[in-house]
Amino acid sequence: MEHRVPCPHCGGPVVMYRNPAPTVDILIHEPGRGIVLIRRRNEPPGWALPGGFIDYGESAEAAALREAREETGLNVELTGLVGVYSEPGRDPRHHTLSVVYAARVRGGAAAIPAAGPVAGDDAADARFFAPDDLPHPMAFDHATIIADWLRGRAVCPERVGEGN
Repeated sequence: MEHRVPCPHCGGPVVMYRNPAPTVDILIHEPGRGIVLIRRRNEPPGWALPGGFIDYGESAEAAALREAREETGLNVELTGLVGVYSEPGRDPRHHTLSVVYAARVRGGAAAIPAAGPVAGDDAADARFFAPDDLPHPMAFDHATIIADWLRGRAVCPERVGEGN
């Protein structure tokens, strides 16, 4: 779908395309602690994986590391790709396409503050949750993402300790 807007410099027509916004989500898993979820500060409400929009000029991987740090205070290392989620209704605000990474805390359990993750930026709260005891409501399609990740781990049980 396209529409035309005036060029801010010359006033001539510029063709703009309506595309999904690129985002990242990060499934941070720490053995014995669980999965890190944030309670959203902004609409839509609910608990979610840390994540956000990819900035112009930023790679998806760099965005994932940045968003994890901004929303949880944790420095993470990416351990794999969970998947790409692009269902048009996944975000009630507008169409997004999310690259979802699995991650673990860089430095392991010793690098996690005693109080756990620290909420920041768009997060009102950040905590570890057992994968089989997720809070409600979950935002977006994040319960589906976690279920997909758990199914992938069940297929490859030797990878359980890898955080993916």
